[in-house]
Amino acid sequence: MARDVSDTTPITSRNMLVEWLEIGSKTDGTPLRIGTEHEKIPFYAADHAPVPYEGSAGRGGVRALLEGLGDALGWAPILDRDALIGLYQPDGGGAISLEPGGQFELSGAPLPDVHATQDELDAHFAALAPVARALGVRFLDLGCSPKWSRAETPLMPKQRYDIMRAYMPKVGGRGLDMMFRTATVQVNVDFVDEADMVQKMRVGLALQPLFTAFFANSPFLDGRPTGRLSERSYIWRDTDPDRTGMLPFAFEEGFGFEAYVDYALDVPMYFVKRGDVYHDVTGASFRDLLEGRLPQLPGERATMSDWANHLSTIFPEVRLKTYLEMRGADAGPRAHLTALPALCAGLLYDAAALDQARQLTKDWTAPARQALCDDAPVLALDAQIGGRSLRDVGREVLALSKSGLRRRARLDAQGRDESVYLAPLEEILEEGRTLAQRRLDAYCGAWERSIEPVFTDCVLPL
Repeated sequence: MARDVSDTTPITSRNMLVEWLEIGSKTDGTPLRIGTEHEKIPFYAADHAPVPYEGSAGRGGVRALLEGLGDALGWAPILDRDALIGLYQPDGGGAISLEPGGQFELSGAPLPDVHATQDELDAHFAALAPVARALGVRFLDLGCSPKWSRAETPLMPKQRYDIMRAYMPKVGGRGLDMMFRTATVQVNVDFVDEADMVQKMRVGLALQPLFTAFFANSPFLDGRPTGRLSERSYIWRDTDPDRTGMLPFAFEEGFGFEAYVDYALDVPMYFVKRGDVYHDVTGASFRDLLEGRLPQLPGERATMSDWANHLSTIFPEVRLKTYLEMRGADAGPRAHLTALPALCAGLLYDAAALDQARQLTKDWTAPARQALCDDAPVLALDAQIGGRSLRDVGREVLALSKSGLRRRARLDAQGRDESVYLAPLEEILEEGRTLAQRRLDAYCGAWERSIEPVFTDCVLPL
């Protein structure tokens, strides 16, 4: 999330929380759009060191990246007190934000199709390239920081991250790794109404382990292989059980906006923002804030911005806000950053493909879905559910998505539909190996068991 929401409207009823989610419904026929967010890990090309906020040894850092990109794009600054922590497009388009360890994120605008996503990415990298080159900075295309320890990883000057950093070790063993050493690509999709949201939520949750497998690209941590293909996804298994996971209640009869509100109300809070100050209320109940009984802020009552910000601190595999966020994939090369939105658009924005995907997954039980979620980070496409490998499921899902994209018939200037962006996934299925497995092969072969070649071979082109 690039900017915390500022809406001081007091919350006077639980129904207002439900209505806030319902606002996302496109019942008026508004076209469904797709948004893509991706994180990338910066490093100095000269010595493969991480990039601090203020820079080091006379070199400009993350702040200088933001300043240069802001000048190039003409985007407005996002400040945390006096610290520049992001940029946003004043007309309501995209934004740039920082993750806790300096991961540099493009929060893309909601766009009509994947061709527009490709154009957005091209424009982003075109603007970023000269700024990064001048600073001697490059970006890894991996889902985890492969070399530096947590102690070596920089800290970004964001108040909310200070609060989270203190709280994470109290609720899980890997929360700090999640914050400081992981990178993801995420796709945001619209829904028409509550029934459509429910269908997309269920299909999305059931298939997130497949997304994890398809996009597995984080086999290294602390300078060596971890034994897992998506260490990023594995880290989420031990981050905070109160706010992560596969949401089994979403498959129960009667699930809808109200059920998600009740779930979110029971997720402990991180902070309450008043003015420029983030107040640490970790572990507190949003219900107490609604009633003005929050021990840390007696008499303070919830506003709509509190609700929006609270929802942004919940991290299930699929997250509901005024749209749905698909959160299961590792960051990757440029082609992977358009493959994920293409996969989602084909599955979720074509009625026939969505229905067939639901039929494919509807008999999977909650224990089976959870087992698949646990296995996918380790086994990727070799994980199994219902006697089938994810590789077999992936072939069927990819075919559904491809058919959906062809029926959507969104064409680029060369007359190609969006299915052209599925090529990396078709290649993975044809070869039978994920990107993580290919990179492990390189580690054991040409890299001679050294992690240093990631800084030349696993880099986003600028």
